[in-house]
Amino acid sequence: MRRLSAAERARIRYTYEECKATADWLLKQTDLCPLVGIVCGSGMGGLADMLKDRVVFNYKDIPNFPQSTVHGHAGRLVFGTLKGRACVCMQGRFHLYEGYSIQKITLPMRIFKLLGVQTVMLTNAAGGLNQDYKVGDIMVLKDHLNFPGLAGNNPLVGPNDERFGVRFPCMSDAYDRELQQLAAEVGQELGFGDFLREGVYSVLGGPSFETIAECRMLSILGADAVGMSTVHEVVVARHCGMRVFALSLITNRAVMDYDSAERANHEEVLETGKLRAEQLERLITAMVTRLEHNNNYV
Repeated sequence: MRRLSAAERARIRYTYEECKATADWLLKQTDLCPLVGIVCGSGMGGLADMLKDRVVFNYKDIPNFPQSTVHGHAGRLVFGTLKGRACVCMQGRFHLYEGYSIQKITLPMRIFKLLGVQTVMLTNAAGGLNQDYKVGDIMVLKDHLNFPGLAGNNPLVGPNDERFGVRFPCMSDAYDRELQQLAAEVGQELGFGDFLREGVYSVLGGPSFETIAECRMLSILGADAVGMSTVHEVVVARHCGMRVFALSLITNRAVMDYDSAERANHEEVLETGKLRAEQLERLITAMVTRLEHNNNYV
């Protein structure tokens, strides 16, 4: 396999100046300065449609931005207000399996930071490993297992720019505990207690779904759900000093039994997203409302 030259390696990541140029370009197109950044997972792009006074950008029109290639991801960046709170929302994210470098798929988090975002809320579709989970459950992330990162594929690999964050950022507090508590409180008030969970998310590279042996291993290691996104974004968001809240919509049960006839598929992911989308949107909207009324959560 041919090794990348120094110039080629440099181009898989973006400099601070390039990130700032993209952020400045966006801010010139809208009067909104968002404090909350939301990332929509597969089938959950309806969150962006709830924003008022929207200004919409296709990814292909934004300088330096990658393009989403996954069905169920619209590929748009939407500025607007949600319950009076200025937000920016990604309708579709980027994944390792699309062929992008890990630095490119996490570029939006650095753009968020330079736009003024203080709190990032991420959603994803995931397979349920915890045998107590049901399809349609919503899992609030309290921690993660970063398998690409453990293998050396971390978005912070390479020269560190202190203008973004420190060389060795802490990840023991990656998921904001106050925001987790807020989600639990809001969930109970909305009557979501029967399907709102809290657990550990494991990220793999994809795009193939996990084998039975891999699912069993992940479960033994303490993972409650598995997916192909989010964690890389969390690492960069925390590196940039933003507060992070994340949740997984359990769209399928991971196959753990060799005698099972079940098969994971992306269509099931999208269909479950549609069925639970309204409640997920209500949860996020209510949380953003509380962010508006309680400065401790901004």
